[in-house]
Amino acid sequence: MSDRRRIVLTKGAVSLSRLVFGAWRLLDGPVRPDAEAVARLIGTAVDLGLTSFDHADIYGNYEVEAAFGAGLARWKGKRDSIELISKCDIMLQTANRPDNRLKHYDTSAAHVVASVERSLTSLGTDYLDLLLLHRPDPLMNADETAAALAGLAKSGKVRAVGVSNFTPSQFDLLASRLPFPLVTNQIEMSVLKTTALTDGSLDHAQRLAYAPMIWSPLGGGSLFTGNGEREARVRAALAAVAAETGAGDLAVVAIAWLLRHPARLVPVLGTMKPERLAAMVKALDIGLDRQQWFAILEASEGRPVA
Repeated sequence: MSDRRRIVLTKGAVSLSRLVFGAWRLLDGPVRPDAEAVARLIGTAVDLGLTSFDHADIYGNYEVEAAFGAGLARWKGKRDSIELISKCDIMLQTANRPDNRLKHYDTSAAHVVASVERSLTSLGTDYLDLLLLHRPDPLMNADETAAALAGLAKSGKVRAVGVSNFTPSQFDLLASRLPFPLVTNQIEMSVLKTTALTDGSLDHAQRLAYAPMIWSPLGGGSLFTGNGEREARVRAALAAVAAETGAGDLAVVAIAWLLRHPARLVPVLGTMKPERLAAMVKALDIGLDRQQWFAILEASEGRPVA
């Protein structure tokens, strides 16, 4: 179901690059990139084997998708050689959405369909390879939401559907109403955020044979900027494994640690720097043995396993 550079999320479903380009920080730099700069970044990512691009309607205060779409229009590659992923249902309180009086979630059929239509327009594409519900909505009507997702899939506007940040039971509820399988759950995990190992998320993924996508795989940068005892322990453990494997980069080892898990984790990378993307790809060639993997876990937890 997978190889070193690509992975099929679940049987018969969409395949993604083994590492995914996360677009959420596209507009976070000191200078807003123009369309040509974005096109170059897309080309660099694709050349490195990162053909899958992770978006959400809310990224960049609802502006990233349009900026990316402008770059995509100038990129010289073919649309069917890449995979576009987007998410919906978080409603931010912002001037770009004046009707939102407060932050909330909306998985109503009307909103899900309208959000997909906006994403397609912003990205300049006829279809999304993968649509994710971004956060669990306590007011989700599973029948209504599933009907909207099924309609989008039937129309060809969405080729596969998944979720993000769902518990196993929330995943199962929505899945029970769909005529096709949910293909992934995008969850937070890193060497500093290990709860997925014990909260049932990765067990659920293995049981149903889907590959979870992983957001913030480097702890949102705190792995390198945090000055606490835990961060220091983990950096030391990563450095030791980097020396043993020849990785030469703590972040590469942190990504390789995720890739070692049998649930077939798919890290979403957040850097906009081409040189860092190139470095991260090296994780695909780094294989950690069990004791190296557990040494990093021990450093994160601050104790040996029981």
